[in-house]
Amino acid sequence: MEKDLVEYIVKSLVDDPASVEVTVVEGEKSTILELRVAAGDIGKVIGKHGRIAKAIRTVLQAATAKDGKHAVLEILD
Repeated sequence: MEKDLVEYIVKSLVDDPASVEVTVVEGEKSTILELRVAAGDIGKVIGKHGRIAKAIRTVLQAATAKDGKHAVLEILD
C-alpha cells in the first residue's frame, strides 16, 4: 500500500512518470521505500528547501500510522 501511494504522488509530479521506481526494503522495525526518478525530475520531487519531499514523507507517515508501522522514504540519485 505504501509503495502504491508514493508511486501515485510522485508520478503526478514528474515529467517522465515511466522512470519512477519505488523499491521496498522491509526492516525489522520499519519499512524503507527507495525512490528513483529521472535525473531531470529529481528537483521536482525534492522541491524548494525539501518542502515537497517533506510533504510526501508526512503523508506516508500518516498513512502508515494507523497500522502501527513506520515507513521511511529515501530519494536516491
